[in-house]
Amino acid sequence: MSKHYDIAFVGLGSIGTRHLNNVRAFLESRGDTYTIDLYRHKLQDRLPDGVHAQYLYVEVSAEEQQYDIVFVTNPTSLHEDAIRKFIGHAKAFFIEKPIFGNTYVSDELLSQLDAVPNYVACPLRYNPVLQYVNEYGLCKDAIAVRAICSSYLPEWRPNTDYRQCYSAHREMGGGVGIDLIHEWDYLTWLLGMPEECYSIQTKMSNLEIDSDDIAIYIAKTQNTSIEVHLDYFGRKPIRKLEIFLPDDTIVCNILDGSITYLKENKKQTLVVERNDTHMKEIVHFFDIVDEKIANDSNARHALQVLKIAKGETI
Repeated sequence: MSKHYDIAFVGLGSIGTRHLNNVRAFLESRGDTYTIDLYRHKLQDRLPDGVHAQYLYVEVSAEEQQYDIVFVTNPTSLHEDAIRKFIGHAKAFFIEKPIFGNTYVSDELLSQLDAVPNYVACPLRYNPVLQYVNEYGLCKDAIAVRAICSSYLPEWRPNTDYRQCYSAHREMGGGVGIDLIHEWDYLTWLLGMPEECYSIQTKMSNLEIDSDDIAIYIAKTQNTSIEVHLDYFGRKPIRKLEIFLPDDTIVCNILDGSITYLKENKKQTLVVERNDTHMKEIVHFFDIVDEKIANDSNARHALQVLKIAKGETI
């Protein structure tokens, strides 16, 4: 039986547009209908495809509307305000990562979010390599794991001056530890929250930025030690997870889809398509909303991940 969803998007940058397109494609593929409203800080002359109406965010009271789902895809520093605006007027929230600009959020707001499905984006979990690691429990007996994500910030956004983007500026929420929060999300998904965690976060390169360009972490769960290296200055992109087991070492290359068992001398390669991970996440989210599966990425978990990424006490 088909359903109808009343949906709101708060903000519509590049990631919001990707989510909007994927939501439309997914709902249409299963015969559902939708009405999508857009709240933004500056109205545009042309409505994006699929959007029913747009409203100036600062002038509209959420009490005037009731939504099945609100997608919070505005700048991170404004997430808390958007959630407060729509809490009580939405049956579910999809919140872009990181969940908040800081970790000083009242338990009252978290309790209000607890009352409805609230999901924080974590698309890297749906990468086929990490799906394989999870499905086959490759981290279950890990003595140690080591994750790295290294890339060159000036090449992140083509035709854009990297010195002007939020990543380059601490006061805008930039810094590699927060930008690459994906690593800590998937590690806590696979291994659980660490019992201890220590980090060094600073600027070491000659990039013209005032945010941290390197973040190094050492942590441990009850059974596994964890090392994480994140940087903005690596000239050749690297994104890998190395898993040290009692009988082998497995190198998982998230970028090229390869999984290599070093001792066994076995390798397999999976197909990695960027939008596939985002579409799978949308499908997963609607399964949560439709109560088909449990929520595995809620606000409280995301807040703990944010504390780890920032190097705060967990």
